[in-house]
Amino acid sequence: MSDSIPRVRHEVSDFAACAGASESELDSVRLAVSEAVTNVVRHAYCDDRGLIQVMACVVHGELWVLVDDDGRGLRAPSDSPGLGLGLALIATSADGLDIFERGGGGTAVRMRFALAG
Repeated sequence: MSDSIPRVRHEVSDFAACAGASESELDSVRLAVSEAVTNVVRHAYCDDRGLIQVMACVVHGELWVLVDDDGRGLRAPSDSPGLGLGLALIATSADGLDIFERGGGGTAVRMRFALAG
């Protein structure tokens, strides 16, 4: 699953570039998307393989990216290895961030990026 991280980062970055994102905006998108997908790979499915769903769209000059999974859902920090910096990096990179548990299980991360172009 770790090969998903660069592939998703590249695809969303290409989409954002086609939508007119500046290089600075693309850097923010790349970082936030990488962190969101890394969280799925590291925390959602333990040692099992699982599905990562990523959608991106542009609405009224904003790039919206949704990364979701059908994994274990939100866990307390003691249940998940890592430094816990990923969500903070996403929050500082994106112009908007929502994290919620999905009704059928798993977690959804919704990020919003304002596009200057």
